[in-house]
Amino acid sequence: MSNIFEQDLPRTEANFAAFTPLSFIERTATVYPNRLAIVHGDLRQTWGQTYSRCRQLASALTQRGIGLGDTVAVMLPNTPPMVEAHFGIPMAGAVLNTLNTRLDPEALAFMLDHGEAKAIIVDPEFSAVIAKALPLRQTQRDILVIDTEDALYTGKTERIGSITYNELVASGDAEFAWQMPADEWQAISLNYTSGTTGNPKGVVYHHRGAAMNAVSNILEWDMPKHATYLWTLPMFHCNGWCFPWTVAARAAVNVCLRRVDPKAIFDAIRTHKVSHYCGAPIVHAALVAAPADLKQGITHQVKAMVAGAAPPAAMIEGMEQLGFDLTHVYGLTEIYGPAAVCVKHEEWDQMDVGERARLNARQGVNYHLQRSVTVMDPLTMEPVPADGETMGEIMFRGNITMKGYLKNPRATQDAFRGGWFHTGDLAVMYPDGYVKIKDRSKDIIISGGENISSIEVEDVLYRHPAVMAAAVVAKPDEKWGETPCAFIELKAGAQVTVEDIIAHCKQHLAGFKVPRAVVFGELPKTSTGKIQKFELRKVAGSAQAINV
Repeated sequence: MSNIFEQDLPRTEANFAAFTPLSFIERTATVYPNRLAIVHGDLRQTWGQTYSRCRQLASALTQRGIGLGDTVAVMLPNTPPMVEAHFGIPMAGAVLNTLNTRLDPEALAFMLDHGEAKAIIVDPEFSAVIAKALPLRQTQRDILVIDTEDALYTGKTERIGSITYNELVASGDAEFAWQMPADEWQAISLNYTSGTTGNPKGVVYHHRGAAMNAVSNILEWDMPKHATYLWTLPMFHCNGWCFPWTVAARAAVNVCLRRVDPKAIFDAIRTHKVSHYCGAPIVHAALVAAPADLKQGITHQVKAMVAGAAPPAAMIEGMEQLGFDLTHVYGLTEIYGPAAVCVKHEEWDQMDVGERARLNARQGVNYHLQRSVTVMDPLTMEPVPADGETMGEIMFRGNITMKGYLKNPRATQDAFRGGWFHTGDLAVMYPDGYVKIKDRSKDIIISGGENISSIEVEDVLYRHPAVMAAAVVAKPDEKWGETPCAFIELKAGAQVTVEDIIAHCKQHLAGFKVPRAVVFGELPKTSTGKIQKFELRKVAGSAQAINV
């Protein structure tokens, strides 16, 4: 029997509306139509203009028969059309599929097929790879190809579509009466995982989760109204951690960046008074290691967000010297990018940089609007003791979790078994409720029956002053089964020997954890700067072993 509060109190259009990030741009364009929304080269576009263009894009897609539940793919760098796509495509009821711009034609063809894309918007830099991908599709269904133009791109161009992006937008109605989603569970975007084993999985986001993560970004960062956000993080990566929608909610400024390099970043921060940016550890490390002359003239505070690997002490110290406040976040594609944060405490400021680094290395606690993050024994589904030692698997639960994997019910069921999302990351829980990753389950090195955390070894390598980036993977070994193999990218101009690295590791690690092979060179990375360990595993077996 229902209680009195469930009687004669119906849910109606008057008292309930679907939660969607599309409402953010509508409000901002109404309240702040003349505030700057997008900066790209010489382009200056207001929120009023941006909203009108998004409505035109939605209208133009609708006119061409694209609507509810249809997929529109984009192969774009961080340019204005990419910002507009995050609003205009779902305004038509369609689902935005942002493609990784570093993928090969075969992978792209699979995604276009699997996601059943009815249209694709292509930047001229990537026309050639899309031209190769299209005929590789198995279904060969009709697809509308739309070419963008960008004065900042000076490379070879090849028009492969039937219409340009600006022509498409111009054909739409700036007063188009787009509809909010009828259900906040409706899909807003499709993101593919890296697909290191087999075909990638299509991760589906819903409107509610996108809106909640966008708001959580504001809460976790204390992001003020009219902030200036620099796009160092690719928008194709988890929809830029939902920041296109965050920026709209704050009536902030999108400073677009086609290419990520230290000079471009420092120039943008100086010129546009950038207040916030995100990136992988390699991006922040490159800024710290940049020549001193590039860093001059920045007098305001900048807030930076890092994910992918824990920031080492040298990075934290270097960022502080720049006047940058670094926040460590953690997440996966399946949880809209970051959904956990290492919340800092004021008393940490009084600690030495090494202790601050140790505390900041933890993945932290759940985002405000994510229900929960915990560490559990995946077999018993019981929480592990919060002792900082007992290892289990990180699991999430809440609204900032994907709908599931597209056309893959078995993988969805497996990911959500026991009522939690299983990350595959092995971690411990500390008494203060903070989580710290020990390793990916697949990255644990088992040597002579002992488990070695690759992250622990990498943390030690990052402490060496000559190391820019490091990754440790398992090297097959006849005697021990596996031994650690270290791949190291040195800072510009740095000189160091294998013996130097081994001696450094011996000072900080148990003997069996010291790498048995060291390889110097540039590390393979994704377009977001994340080191591709699966590529290193392919060559670790041939790395020259050394006696330690």
